[in-house]
Amino acid sequence: MTDRTPSERADACVVGSGPAGALVAHRLASDGYDVVVLEAGPRFSRDSREERMERAVRPVDGDPDVWDVGGERDAYRSTGRRFYPLNAARVKGVGGTTLHWQGMVMRYHEADFERTTPDGATWPIDYADLRPYYAEAEAALGVAGASDNPFAPPREEPYPLPPFEPSYSDSLFAEACERLGVVTHSVPNARNSEGYDGRSACVGYGTCQPVCPSGAKYDASVHVRKAENEGARVVDRAPVQRLETDGDGRVETAVYATPDGAEHRQTARQFVLACGGVETPRLLLLSQSSDHPDGLANSSGAVGRYFMDHCYAGADGRLDEETRQNHVGFITTECHQFYDDPGRATQGTDGSVPRSDADLSPIKLEFLNYAGPSPVEMALSGEEWGDDLRDTLEAAYGDHVGMGGLVGQTPRPENRVTLDTSTTDDHGNPVPDVQWSLDARTRRSIERANEIQTRVLTEMGARAVSTVGPDETGPAYHHMGTTRMGEDPEKSVVDARLRTHDVANLSIASSSVFVTSGALNPTLTIAALALKTADHVRADL
Repeated sequence: MTDRTPSERADACVVGSGPAGALVAHRLASDGYDVVVLEAGPRFSRDSREERMERAVRPVDGDPDVWDVGGERDAYRSTGRRFYPLNAARVKGVGGTTLHWQGMVMRYHEADFERTTPDGATWPIDYADLRPYYAEAEAALGVAGASDNPFAPPREEPYPLPPFEPSYSDSLFAEACERLGVVTHSVPNARNSEGYDGRSACVGYGTCQPVCPSGAKYDASVHVRKAENEGARVVDRAPVQRLETDGDGRVETAVYATPDGAEHRQTARQFVLACGGVETPRLLLLSQSSDHPDGLANSSGAVGRYFMDHCYAGADGRLDEETRQNHVGFITTECHQFYDDPGRATQGTDGSVPRSDADLSPIKLEFLNYAGPSPVEMALSGEEWGDDLRDTLEAAYGDHVGMGGLVGQTPRPENRVTLDTSTTDDHGNPVPDVQWSLDARTRRSIERANEIQTRVLTEMGARAVSTVGPDETGPAYHHMGTTRMGEDPEKSVVDARLRTHDVANLSIASSSVFVTSGALNPTLTIAALALKTADHVRADL
């Protein structure tokens, strides 16, 4: 039977075992500290991954079921102007949401740390502060990449692994982009292009999102195992119900539940919240007490506010030639040319992209390797057999091209995570209510991304070009901003050391501390901030 009783003594208690929690736990345990990790979800057997892949590729099962998310345990509300599909955006289990992530890991640009929010808030750190941690994070995750991105921030060291080769469709995009003056470059990926850190090279299952059966794609269970090997204790199926403080205002106890219905109390000298951009503010709000009537670490009123995600913009069409789509399960080419200056014009050898003078958010463009229908999904969902099925597949597959894109959101107080007291989870706690909407700047930026994408596809000669614009957009499942970082305790929740302004022994390692969203996939920045958090916690122990 699994022992889920508290440890007698812990130097640090980490809540959550995703990439942030796993890296913090590993670093502190490696230094000899007693570390306990409390994870709300289960420990998934690695041997189950092929079966989970089966669930992913068969249309009768949806993605949320692949990692057993849903039901009363994971109940939530979405009452904003736009529905937010939270359970499609997260995994609760050892390894966290990296179990089903895409694996794209780029450093945020220098400009991302220089942006100011509409209410005047700024990042208290800059790219130089995080630069050494980025290098450590790339080594920890095992990033395959090339220094061919002229718009990326400066770096001195090579990537740990060589890049993946561009796909065949990448070459088709590259020709059209060159004619328009649009620069393409490789994507840093947290998946092994060759054997690394005891894990094999990618063998091409093509189901990276939501599951990698081979383990070539990094997920945080890697550092959970490393942390355990260094002596850390990881308790699964132990959702933290609340944090309790002592008379000096320091967190004394994490109260957690276990499957047998019992509640336990884990004490520690330092506490680190690493449970994502939704559950982190929820736990702080659930920790309301007479000493903290608005929730823990919430004297600013900022806990839960400024929720951000990246919004998707897309365009696709069909060519009169073979494109070999769906052969690769991840993206190998993208474009940061419209990131720091989204309105810029281009001039190529045989065309251009016109300038826009509108006020716009950062835009990242992606060249998709999986546009159009998947032949596997068509075969499994169709009613035909034999020659009829073959004819249908041949008619529908093999000539699609598609571009995706991420657009950053403006942080606004009305986009927020609150507690919905009308609905409770399986422990009787109010569920999170995600209130999410689009602002005019984000809408304009999605339209600008569509303009560029359509220009590229038209240059390629694509037929029946369609777009995913601001009315059809959805989130990229990058939760940010709900416990933002800052120097001013009246406007922010944590300081530059990732420690909460209000509670001296409580730190937060999560994208919830992001002040602005940028438009790049956030996990490498989460990992870098986690390593920085661990250094500061270590200094306080």
